[in-house]
Amino acid sequence: MDLHVSLAGRGDLAARIYRQVLDAILDGRLRPGERLPPTRELARRLEVSRNTVAAAYERLAAEGFLEGRAGAGTFVGGGRVPGRTTPADPAGKGPAGAPGRTGAHRAPGGVRPRPLWRSLPSPVRDDAQAGPPYDFRVGVPDPELFPLATWRRLVARELRLSAVRTAGYGEPAGHAGLRAAIARHVGISRSVRAEAEDVIVTQGAQQALDLVGRVLIEPGDCVAVEEPGYPPARLLFRSLGARVAGVPVDAEGLRVDAVPSAARLVYVTPSHQFPLGVPMSLRRRAELLAWAERRGAVVVEDDYDSEFRFGSRPLEPLQNLDRDGRVVYVGSFSKTLLPMLRTGFLVAPASLRPALREAKRLTDWHGDVITQAALARFIDEGLLGRHVRRAAREYAARRELVTAALRRDFAGLLRLVPSAAGLHVCARLAPDAEVDVEAALARAGTAGVRAESLAGYCGGTPVQRGLVLGYGAVPAGMIEEGLHRLAAVLRPS
Repeated sequence: MDLHVSLAGRGDLAARIYRQVLDAILDGRLRPGERLPPTRELARRLEVSRNTVAAAYERLAAEGFLEGRAGAGTFVGGGRVPGRTTPADPAGKGPAGAPGRTGAHRAPGGVRPRPLWRSLPSPVRDDAQAGPPYDFRVGVPDPELFPLATWRRLVARELRLSAVRTAGYGEPAGHAGLRAAIARHVGISRSVRAEAEDVIVTQGAQQALDLVGRVLIEPGDCVAVEEPGYPPARLLFRSLGARVAGVPVDAEGLRVDAVPSAARLVYVTPSHQFPLGVPMSLRRRAELLAWAERRGAVVVEDDYDSEFRFGSRPLEPLQNLDRDGRVVYVGSFSKTLLPMLRTGFLVAPASLRPALREAKRLTDWHGDVITQAALARFIDEGLLGRHVRRAAREYAARRELVTAALRRDFAGLLRLVPSAAGLHVCARLAPDAEVDVEAALARAGTAGVRAESLAGYCGGTPVQRGLVLGYGAVPAGMIEEGLHRLAAVLRPS
């Protein structure tokens, strides 16, 4: 491993080398078992005598931080190194007591982000961590349902040597085969009117929203979102400098009469509103499109989880009803497959395509070509449709268990919000129920149950209280016991 050592400043050279190698070991940049450069090589790079480097190494070895292996070299010792919060300052840094490093970070102060980035809330959950036994997180699919063997075969096929040899920078809009496959897929399954040239492949739906925001939003512009709604979208638009206005939702979806007249962009989830689950009525869809045409606004239609339907026939998407080129349709494979694949897409009107492609190029040039090519084959060979049908049967069974338990065990406490799609359900607190939802969820955590509060999806003061329960991450056999435990902590003692 290349090791950077600075000899700036005054003092004994061997002591400075010793101190900087020691700092690298103590703060974890050099890990146990890692090989250090030979003394001759490091001396040549630093333009010092070999004896100088050897003296530093010998001192570290005597203290147990390094060990020599005959014929192999010098390595960081494998023993446990006592941790400390502030590694010693590099030699020559300054007088004793001068600020140094704290771990791998510089001392407080210095460069700071814009105030906006200090004000954005941190996520309340960490999806990278393993969940509790009874995990009712929202928006998490079951990885056990993912067809891993099939996916491994498709990826291996795309990683053949001939493909790697010809690989260069890809098309910013995404793999041509995947764009065509997505256009066919959403055309058949969702009646979206799209050709391959209308599709831009993104790193999940969140990047699709980011690209739309970059292209359309000026600092100070008004963006309307549903209230309650999807927090990552709300925070993203805020990060772009928008004034975000929450618009109430009722049994027909977004209340178009409450959308601010100054709104430049309206973000909606009409297939099944997130997180309540209600679909936007056909009347409201027509009203929203007419409003957007009058105001010269853009509607972003997030059609999340639309593949998993368990009831009535879905209404036409806004994109299909749009005749003025004002709807950007956004989708993702995070819930149908796995979030870690980070593959989403948008279908854009012709007037926005050049700008969105350029925004994608400037953001990250293009996504993972191997994953995109494998997904194109996965769709074209009918494997996605097969997987969705299999997963939908499993999720339908879990959904039935959740809704039955809510009606049985939570009577008088919660009222289920009608919905017919997705991987979660929402239940509002009954008007006369005296329950501190947040405190109850904290107690549920000690019982091995994780669920989410409806209040967490509100941008302002919550006007609705209740629970949002996902069933993608919890096995069917654990649903009834998990909800029984949750009911126990919600019931007043």
